[in-house]
Amino acid sequence: MDITKRGLVLGSTAFAVAAMTVTGAGMHLSKGQAFFQESPKELVDEVWQLINRTYVDATFNQVDWQSVRQEYLGRNYTSREEAYTAIREMLELLGDPYTRFMNPAEFRDMQVDTSGELTGVGIQLSQDEETKELVVVAPIEDTPASQAGILARDVITKINDQTTEGMDVNQAVSLIRGPVGTEVTLTIRRGDQELEFKLQRARIELHPVRYSLQDSSLGKVGYIRLNQFSANASEEMKEAIQDLEQQQATGYVLDLRSNPGGLLYASIDIARMWLNEGVIVSTVDRQGIAEQERANGSALTDKPLVVLVDGGSASASEILSGALQDNGRAVLVGTQTFGKGLVQSVRGLGDGSGLAVTVAKYLTPSGRDINKQGIEPNVLVELTDEQRETLSQNRDQIGTLADPQYARALEALRQEIAAHRQRRAESLP
Repeated sequence: MDITKRGLVLGSTAFAVAAMTVTGAGMHLSKGQAFFQESPKELVDEVWQLINRTYVDATFNQVDWQSVRQEYLGRNYTSREEAYTAIREMLELLGDPYTRFMNPAEFRDMQVDTSGELTGVGIQLSQDEETKELVVVAPIEDTPASQAGILARDVITKINDQTTEGMDVNQAVSLIRGPVGTEVTLTIRRGDQELEFKLQRARIELHPVRYSLQDSSLGKVGYIRLNQFSANASEEMKEAIQDLEQQQATGYVLDLRSNPGGLLYASIDIARMWLNEGVIVSTVDRQGIAEQERANGSALTDKPLVVLVDGGSASASEILSGALQDNGRAVLVGTQTFGKGLVQSVRGLGDGSGLAVTVAKYLTPSGRDINKQGIEPNVLVELTDEQRETLSQNRDQIGTLADPQYARALEALRQEIAAHRQRRAESLP
């Protein structure tokens, strides 16, 4: 792959909140922008070339990609907007909602997200590959969306009374975002229910890690909640583990529920904080070339670990939880994860627009391809609709005994601590 590790992106298709590193042309190409404004056909060809070189599927979804180039370069474009429309049409032929074009405004929004702050209501969106519906991957904690009770897997059917049928993620994000203090109304389908949420947009500051030391019958339990794999997630996770180790934590619960993913390198960095040895993840490009990332002996603790996952745990969350599960480092508690096993590279284009391209798939250490399937936890704990609603409306109960999945995680941790102590006793002379 002709991209750096730090340019690989995992997460929901929206890029509405996930921070990411951008490779390729940046936002300072004034001469290039002028050139592409004068020659929009060159922009179409630039996108075609990037897909031709890097797209994960060498058959291009059974499409004759060379003929596509001839067709789209045979057209006359009188404006950049016409070129943008053509590019989106061209990408639709791939049948991949994760490979998508962003106009300059959308690309700037995505770059703003990288700074760890955004304006909106606080949801991550994905587009269902089969139904094309807009699906909530997860709401961000303590944002208008989470406080109102929007949940993972909710389907957005309308935005301000405008139907989302045929709408892509870029369009939806543009409609949902807006000035701080203004309102947006989302119509949600949840099972057989249709719900309406009137949300006030806010400035959202993203801190990916929250942690605490909790006294329990097990001793001191380190609870760490990771909300997304943003650019600062690794550093905040390191600080959390080191602080909890200094406070003599006897074991850990790592909460990845409703974490939609983010940066590939962040998931690898964090896995190395828990794993001393073993494979973390393999990425496989269209030539079948597999690149393995491994632990490097830099684990910050060997204390027992339980990981909480659910249907909102996607992509980078699945890399981390899969690595910990396959290496026998952690017990997974909760429900089946989202099932996104693809890697995107995000690139800036010559006129200030951007392109996200699926460049590889990833496999867990045991070789599992979790795309569309997800990861099964070791201990299945389903929440009832009533329990989910209660936790959504009472966020301070998450990670307490009032949280049924967390309570079950403590039971699993008790067993892990006992086994850990037994192993240590057996190793003593």
